[in-house]
Amino acid sequence: MLSRIAESLFWIGRYVERADDTARLLDVHLQSLLEDPWSEEDLSCRSLLSVMDRPLPVAGLPVGREQVLEVLAYDRRAPASIAGALAAARENARRARETVSTELWECLNTTWNQLPAQVRPGRPHDYFTWVRERAAIVAGLVDSVTSRDDTWQFMVLGRSLERADMTARLLTTRALAGSSGPGWTTLLRSCGAHEAYLRTYRGIASDERAAGFLLLDRLFPRSVVHAIGQAEACLAALEPVADRSAVDDARRHLGLARMSLEYRPLVDVLDELPAEMERVQRACSAASDAIRGRYFPSGHVTTWVGELL
Repeated sequence: MLSRIAESLFWIGRYVERADDTARLLDVHLQSLLEDPWSEEDLSCRSLLSVMDRPLPVAGLPVGREQVLEVLAYDRRAPASIAGALAAARENARRARETVSTELWECLNTTWNQLPAQVRPGRPHDYFTWVRERAAIVAGLVDSVTSRDDTWQFMVLGRSLERADMTARLLTTRALAGSSGPGWTTLLRSCGAHEAYLRTYRGIASDERAAGFLLLDRLFPRSVVHAIGQAEACLAALEPVADRSAVDDARRHLGLARMSLEYRPLVDVLDELPAEMERVQRACSAASDAIRGRYFPSGHVTTWVGELL
Protein backbone atom coordinates (compact mmCIF):
# COMPACT_ATOMS: atom_id res chain seq x y z
CA MET A 1 0.00 0.00 0.00
CA LEU A 2 1.24 3.50 -0.85
CA SER A 3 2.42 5.38 2.22
CA ARG A 4 0.19 8.39 1.49
CA ILE A 5 -2.90 6.14 1.35
CA ALA A 6 -1.90 4.32 4.53
CA GLU A 7 -1.38 7.64 6.30
CA SER A 8 -4.80 8.93 5.21
CA LEU A 9 -6.48 5.75 6.47
CA PHE A 10 -4.65 6.01 9.80
CA TRP A 11 -5.80 9.60 10.26
CA ILE A 12 -9.40 8.85 9.27
CA GLY A 13 -9.49 6.50 12.25
CA ARG A 14 -7.86 9.01 14.55
CA TYR A 15 -9.89 12.05 13.56
CA VAL A 16 -13.30 10.37 13.76
CA GLU A 17 -12.43 8.93 17.16
CA ARG A 18 -11.12 12.33 18.29
CA ALA A 19 -14.41 14.00 17.36
CA ASP A 20 -16.39 11.30 19.15
CA ASP A 21 -14.32 11.33 22.34
CA THR A 22 -14.07 15.13 22.50
CA ALA A 23 -17.86 15.31 22.25
CA ARG A 24 -18.15 12.84 25.12
CA LEU A 25 -15.62 14.72 27.24
CA LEU A 26 -17.25 18.12 26.65
CA ASP A 27 -20.69 16.68 27.39
CA VAL A 28 -19.43 15.46 30.77
CA HIS A 29 -17.73 18.80 31.44
CA LEU A 30 -20.84 20.88 30.72
CA GLN A 31 -23.06 18.51 32.65
CA SER A 32 -20.85 18.80 35.74
CA LEU A 33 -21.00 22.60 35.53
CA LEU A 34 -24.79 22.54 35.27
CA GLU A 35 -25.17 20.10 38.17
CA ASP A 36 -22.93 22.17 40.46
CA PRO A 37 -23.67 25.91 40.05
CA TRP A 38 -21.15 26.68 42.80
CA SER A 39 -18.23 25.11 40.97
CA GLU A 40 -15.29 27.24 39.85
CA GLU A 41 -16.10 27.55 36.15
CA ASP A 42 -12.88 29.40 35.31
CA LEU A 43 -10.69 26.82 37.06
CA SER A 44 -12.62 23.90 35.55
CA CYS A 45 -12.39 25.33 32.02
CA ARG A 46 -8.69 26.09 32.33
CA SER A 47 -8.07 22.55 33.62
CA LEU A 48 -9.96 21.10 30.64
CA LEU A 49 -8.01 23.19 28.12
CA SER A 50 -4.78 22.11 29.80
CA VAL A 51 -5.74 18.42 29.66
CA MET A 52 -6.55 18.82 25.96
CA ASP A 53 -3.21 20.55 25.29
CA ARG A 54 -4.85 23.76 24.09
CA PRO A 55 -3.30 27.21 24.76
CA LEU A 56 -4.56 28.84 27.92
CA PRO A 57 -5.87 32.43 27.83
CA VAL A 58 -3.93 35.18 29.51
CA ALA A 59 -3.89 34.84 33.29
CA GLY A 60 -6.44 37.06 34.94
CA LEU A 61 -9.00 36.86 32.14
CA PRO A 62 -11.95 34.61 33.01
CA VAL A 63 -12.53 31.49 30.93
CA GLY A 64 -16.06 30.22 30.50
CA ARG A 65 -17.85 27.41 28.74
CA GLU A 66 -18.41 29.56 25.65
CA GLN A 67 -14.67 29.90 25.05
CA VAL A 68 -14.12 26.19 25.66
CA LEU A 69 -16.85 25.25 23.19
CA GLU A 70 -15.46 27.58 20.55
CA VAL A 71 -11.96 26.13 20.91
CA LEU A 72 -12.81 22.44 21.33
CA ALA A 73 -16.15 22.05 19.55
CA TYR A 74 -16.81 24.59 16.80
CA ASP A 75 -13.46 25.72 15.37
CA ARG A 76 -13.29 24.15 11.90
CA ARG A 77 -9.68 25.25 11.38
CA ALA A 78 -8.27 23.32 14.36
CA PRO A 79 -7.91 19.51 14.03
CA ALA A 80 -8.07 19.29 17.84
CA SER A 81 -11.70 20.49 17.83
CA ILE A 82 -14.72 18.38 16.94
CA ALA A 83 -15.56 20.33 13.78
CA GLY A 84 -11.93 20.46 12.69
CA ALA A 85 -11.48 16.71 13.24
CA LEU A 86 -14.57 15.87 11.17
CA ALA A 87 -13.37 18.13 8.37
CA ALA A 88 -9.91 16.55 8.49
CA ALA A 89 -11.40 13.03 8.41
CA ARG A 90 -13.37 13.92 5.30
CA GLU A 91 -10.28 15.40 3.63
CA ASN A 92 -8.25 12.27 4.34
CA ALA A 93 -11.06 10.12 2.95
CA ARG A 94 -11.00 12.24 -0.21
CA ARG A 95 -7.27 11.59 -0.57
CA ALA A 96 -7.81 7.85 -0.13
CA ARG A 97 -10.98 7.79 -2.23
CA GLU A 98 -9.77 4.87 -4.35
CA THR A 99 -9.31 2.73 -1.23
CA VAL A 100 -12.18 3.55 1.17
CA SER A 101 -15.61 2.11 0.45
CA THR A 102 -18.28 4.22 -1.24
CA GLU A 103 -20.47 3.94 1.87
CA LEU A 104 -17.72 5.25 4.13
CA TRP A 105 -16.89 8.12 1.79
CA GLU A 106 -20.56 9.12 1.51
CA CYS A 107 -20.95 9.00 5.29
CA LEU A 108 -17.94 11.25 5.93
CA ASN A 109 -18.89 13.61 3.12
CA THR A 110 -22.49 13.86 4.36
CA THR A 111 -21.23 14.53 7.89
CA TRP A 112 -19.04 17.34 6.56
CA ASN A 113 -21.94 18.85 4.59
CA GLN A 114 -24.30 18.70 7.58
CA LEU A 115 -21.77 20.19 9.99
CA PRO A 116 -22.60 23.92 9.55
CA ALA A 117 -26.29 23.31 10.31
CA GLN A 118 -25.42 21.35 13.46
CA VAL A 119 -23.23 24.06 15.00
CA ARG A 120 -25.79 25.82 17.16
CA PRO A 121 -24.04 27.46 20.13
CA GLY A 122 -27.22 27.47 22.20
CA ARG A 123 -27.71 23.69 21.93
CA PRO A 124 -24.34 22.01 22.50
CA HIS A 125 -25.79 18.74 23.83
CA ASP A 126 -27.73 18.18 20.60
CA TYR A 127 -24.48 18.79 18.72
CA PHE A 128 -22.61 16.26 20.84
CA THR A 129 -25.34 13.66 20.32
CA TRP A 130 -25.19 14.16 16.55
CA VAL A 131 -21.38 13.80 16.56
CA ARG A 132 -21.55 10.55 18.53
CA GLU A 133 -24.18 9.16 16.15
CA ARG A 134 -22.14 10.03 13.05
CA ALA A 135 -18.99 8.52 14.59
CA ALA A 136 -20.94 5.35 15.40
CA ILE A 137 -22.05 5.07 11.76
CA VAL A 138 -18.45 5.45 10.58
CA ALA A 139 -17.28 2.78 13.04
CA GLY A 140 -20.05 0.45 11.89
CA LEU A 141 -19.12 0.91 8.24
CA VAL A 142 -15.43 0.34 8.94
CA ASP A 143 -16.22 -2.91 10.72
CA SER A 144 -18.96 -4.17 8.39
CA VAL A 145 -17.88 -3.35 4.83
CA THR A 146 -14.08 -3.26 5.03
CA SER A 147 -11.95 -6.34 4.39
CA ARG A 148 -9.58 -7.20 7.21
CA ASP A 149 -6.59 -6.20 5.14
CA ASP A 150 -4.16 -3.31 5.55
CA THR A 151 -6.98 -0.80 4.93
CA TRP A 152 -8.85 -1.98 7.99
CA GLN A 153 -5.69 -2.39 10.06
CA PHE A 154 -4.56 1.21 9.54
CA MET A 155 -7.98 2.70 10.27
CA VAL A 156 -8.46 0.63 13.42
CA LEU A 157 -4.87 1.32 14.49
CA GLY A 158 -5.53 5.06 14.32
CA ARG A 159 -8.85 4.68 16.09
CA SER A 160 -7.35 2.58 18.89
CA LEU A 161 -4.44 4.93 19.57
CA GLU A 162 -6.77 7.93 19.71
CA ARG A 163 -9.23 6.08 21.94
CA ALA A 164 -6.55 5.12 24.47
CA ASP A 165 -5.26 8.70 24.51
CA MET A 166 -8.70 10.28 24.90
CA THR A 167 -9.90 7.87 27.58
CA ALA A 168 -6.73 8.73 29.49
CA ARG A 169 -7.57 12.44 29.13
CA LEU A 170 -11.11 11.82 30.36
CA LEU A 171 -9.81 10.06 33.47
CA THR A 172 -7.30 12.87 34.01
CA THR A 173 -10.08 15.46 34.15
CA ARG A 174 -11.74 13.42 36.90
CA ALA A 175 -8.51 13.11 38.87
CA LEU A 176 -7.65 16.81 38.61
CA ALA A 177 -11.15 18.04 39.46
CA GLY A 178 -11.45 15.83 42.54
CA SER A 179 -14.77 15.82 44.37
CA SER A 180 -15.99 18.86 42.41
CA GLY A 181 -15.64 17.04 39.09
CA PRO A 182 -17.96 14.53 37.41
CA GLY A 183 -18.63 11.34 39.32
CA TRP A 184 -17.54 7.92 38.13
CA THR A 185 -21.10 7.05 37.11
CA THR A 186 -21.16 10.10 34.85
CA LEU A 187 -17.83 9.09 33.32
CA LEU A 188 -19.09 5.55 32.72
CA ARG A 189 -22.18 6.90 30.98
CA SER A 190 -20.09 9.25 28.84
CA CYS A 191 -18.11 6.26 27.53
CA GLY A 192 -21.22 4.15 27.00
CA ALA A 193 -19.84 1.88 29.71
CA HIS A 194 -22.40 2.16 32.49
CA GLU A 195 -24.62 -0.80 31.55
CA ALA A 196 -21.64 -3.00 30.70
CA TYR A 197 -20.12 -2.09 34.06
CA LEU A 198 -23.32 -2.96 35.96
CA ARG A 199 -23.55 -6.32 34.19
CA THR A 200 -19.92 -7.09 34.95
CA TYR A 201 -20.19 -6.29 38.66
CA ARG A 202 -23.87 -7.32 39.08
CA GLY A 203 -24.98 -3.84 40.06
CA ILE A 204 -22.44 -3.41 42.87
CA ALA A 205 -21.02 0.07 42.32
CA SER A 206 -17.85 1.58 43.73
CA ASP A 207 -15.46 4.28 42.56
CA GLU A 208 -12.51 1.90 42.54
CA ARG A 209 -14.31 -0.67 40.40
CA ALA A 210 -15.57 2.00 38.00
CA ALA A 211 -12.05 3.38 37.56
CA GLY A 212 -10.67 -0.12 37.11
CA PHE A 213 -13.30 -0.89 34.48
CA LEU A 214 -12.34 2.14 32.34
CA LEU A 215 -8.66 1.43 32.84
CA LEU A 216 -8.22 -2.33 32.77
CA ASP A 217 -11.24 -4.21 31.47
CA ARG A 218 -10.01 -6.41 28.61
CA LEU A 219 -13.46 -6.92 27.06
CA PHE A 220 -14.84 -3.37 27.01
CA PRO A 221 -13.58 -1.64 23.83
CA ARG A 222 -13.20 1.83 25.36
CA SER A 223 -11.01 0.82 28.26
CA VAL A 224 -7.42 2.00 28.07
CA VAL A 225 -5.97 -1.52 28.17
CA HIS A 226 -8.33 -2.86 25.49
CA ALA A 227 -7.60 0.05 23.15
CA ILE A 228 -3.85 -0.34 23.58
CA GLY A 229 -4.14 -4.09 23.03
CA GLN A 230 -6.11 -3.53 19.82
CA ALA A 231 -3.43 -1.14 18.57
CA GLU A 232 -0.75 -3.74 19.33
CA ALA A 233 -2.73 -6.40 17.44
CA CYS A 234 -3.00 -4.12 14.39
CA LEU A 235 0.74 -3.46 14.44
CA ALA A 236 1.44 -7.19 14.68
CA ALA A 237 -0.85 -7.83 11.69
CA LEU A 238 0.85 -5.12 9.64
CA GLU A 239 4.28 -6.63 10.36
CA PRO A 240 3.58 -10.40 10.38
CA VAL A 241 7.19 -11.46 9.68
CA ALA A 242 9.01 -9.69 12.45
CA ASP A 243 12.55 -10.12 13.68
CA ARG A 244 12.43 -12.90 16.29
CA SER A 245 14.83 -11.01 18.52
CA ALA A 246 13.23 -7.56 18.44
CA VAL A 247 9.94 -5.67 18.72
CA ASP A 248 9.31 -2.53 16.71
CA ASP A 249 9.37 0.80 18.54
CA ALA A 250 5.62 1.46 18.36
CA ARG A 251 4.73 -1.88 19.95
CA ARG A 252 7.43 -1.41 22.58
CA HIS A 253 6.00 1.96 23.70
CA LEU A 254 2.46 0.61 23.84
CA GLY A 255 3.46 -2.64 25.54
CA LEU A 256 5.31 -0.83 28.31
CA ALA A 257 2.33 1.44 28.97
CA ARG A 258 -0.08 -1.50 29.02
CA MET A 259 2.06 -3.56 31.37
CA SER A 260 2.47 -0.59 33.71
CA LEU A 261 -1.31 -0.63 34.13
CA GLU A 262 -1.96 -4.36 34.08
CA TYR A 263 0.77 -5.58 36.40
CA ARG A 264 0.48 -3.01 39.18
CA PRO A 265 -2.11 -3.02 41.96
CA LEU A 266 -5.08 -0.89 40.97
CA VAL A 267 -4.79 1.12 44.18
CA ASP A 268 -1.27 2.19 43.24
CA VAL A 269 -2.41 3.24 39.77
CA LEU A 270 -5.29 5.29 41.20
CA ASP A 271 -3.01 6.97 43.72
CA GLU A 272 -0.94 8.30 40.82
CA LEU A 273 -3.71 8.55 38.23
CA PRO A 274 -2.71 11.85 36.55
CA ALA A 275 0.91 10.67 36.17
CA GLU A 276 -0.20 7.26 34.89
CA MET A 277 -2.55 8.79 32.34
CA GLU A 278 0.18 11.18 31.21
CA ARG A 279 2.40 8.12 30.70
CA VAL A 280 -0.30 6.56 28.51
CA GLN A 281 -0.59 9.75 26.46
CA ARG A 282 3.18 9.93 25.98
CA ALA A 283 3.24 6.29 24.90
CA CYS A 284 0.49 6.90 22.33
CA SER A 285 2.33 9.95 21.01
CA ALA A 286 5.63 8.07 20.79
CA ALA A 287 3.93 5.13 19.07
CA SER A 288 2.32 7.50 16.58
CA ASP A 289 5.71 9.01 15.79
CA ALA A 290 7.20 5.54 15.34
CA ILE A 291 4.35 4.51 13.04
CA ARG A 292 4.84 7.66 10.98
CA GLY A 293 8.54 6.93 10.60
CA ARG A 294 7.95 3.27 9.73
CA TYR A 295 4.96 3.46 7.40
CA PHE A 296 4.58 7.11 6.30
CA PRO A 297 8.10 8.36 5.52
CA SER A 298 7.90 11.94 4.27
CA GLY A 299 11.56 12.61 3.61
CA HIS A 300 11.55 11.11 0.13
CA VAL A 301 11.42 13.66 -2.64
CA THR A 302 9.92 12.64 -5.97
CA THR A 303 12.31 13.24 -8.84
CA TRP A 304 10.78 13.56 -12.26
CA VAL A 305 12.78 12.33 -15.24
CA GLY A 306 12.33 14.42 -18.37
CA GLU A 307 12.43 13.31 -21.97
CA LEU A 308 15.72 12.27 -23.42
CA LEU A 309 16.84 14.62 -26.20
